[in-house]
Amino acid sequence: MITPIFRIFDIEKAHAFYLDYLGFQLDWQHQFAENTPLYFQISKDGTVLHLSEHHGDASPGSAIRINTDDLSSYHAELSEKEYRFANPSIEKTPWNTIELRVTDPFSNRIIFYEDYKE
Repeated sequence: MITPIFRIFDIEKAHAFYLDYLGFQLDWQHQFAENTPLYFQISKDGTVLHLSEHHGDASPGSAIRINTDDLSSYHAELSEKEYRFANPSIEKTPWNTIELRVTDPFSNRIIFYEDYKE
């Protein structure tokens, strides 16, 4: 399994986006001491991500693709939440997938996709 690490700068914004909006769950978090950067793991439907406030762990503006089984249902779920900073739509690509693209508050991009079925 590959576990991507995304750089974050604000725990409250990260929780609002990843947990409340996208529906990931918090698996664990770690801090070496009070007032040190936080590092945590989230997961959803077999996808695991690490989010880090540590300067050297990752660069903001990264991108990943996550294969999803029922993109239309997930899109409907996200649309119902009325998250004020995103309103993604599903797009068909020339390479026979449908995609739902979201950008987190730290400029990291997540592309949820599934193979296109005609």
